[in-house]
Amino acid sequence: MVLKTVKLNNAVEIPILGLGVYNTNGYKEMLNAVKWAIEAGYRSFDTAQMYKNEDILGNALAELKVNRQEIFITSKVNLGNMGYENTINSFQKSIANLKTDYLDMFLIHWPGQQKDRLIKTYKALEDLYKDGKVRVIGVCNCEIKHLEWILENCEIPPAINQVERHPLLNEKHLETWCLDKDIKLEAWAPLMRGKLDLPAILAIAEKYKKTPAQIVLRWDIQDGYIVIPKSVHKERIFENADIFSFELDKYDMEILNNMDHGYRTSFDPATFDF
Repeated sequence: MVLKTVKLNNAVEIPILGLGVYNTNGYKEMLNAVKWAIEAGYRSFDTAQMYKNEDILGNALAELKVNRQEIFITSKVNLGNMGYENTINSFQKSIANLKTDYLDMFLIHWPGQQKDRLIKTYKALEDLYKDGKVRVIGVCNCEIKHLEWILENCEIPPAINQVERHPLLNEKHLETWCLDKDIKLEAWAPLMRGKLDLPAILAIAEKYKKTPAQIVLRWDIQDGYIVIPKSVHKERIFENADIFSFELDKYDMEILNNMDHGYRTSFDPATFDF
């Protein structure tokens, strides 16, 4: 079974569920995770220069003889590689590590607070896109002000804004703004790094006879998000893929939507700089 896709603003289709590989740094661990993910129907793999594991993901995909045309590979510009030339040069290293001559998606990992640096980095992504080296370009962790900087100064609107999103961090104002601009949202850390033992989530999981992780991932995709949960465990990789056979009712969606407490597991992009 190959999982569902959604169409982006340039008509490219991306799987609605992908495997995140953050902190997957052992080759055997990566090889097994990718193998199980392929068996479970995943075709999207999300890495980053910052993760320092593009090479082992590339090696795993090569060893498993995965057809390049059937998978969707995402990587991201590291903080120290921002700026026009650095972005172009680091991209070449990324595709060499991943053993491919193009990326399906290339993102800016963190925007920071320096407008000129962000714009120059995005212009590099635009040129990679125009040259056919990247099928989709976008950003991560961007607030509205960052997206306005890009839209006001660049030619190609981002297709994706990858953001931290889970029941305790649910920025509806940002979601509404992005969807109005035809920018899809992709959720990282959708499972709050495993901390899902909250009474409301547990009650909904019991109601549907699903796991808390399945409930939260279903909430995400039902709300229009793309999700990239990270796991290296076979049972969880398969479990996370089993979210298309049920639907949450409006009442339970509302409960999850109202759990927002502004809780972040990482930096606040509104203030974080480097």
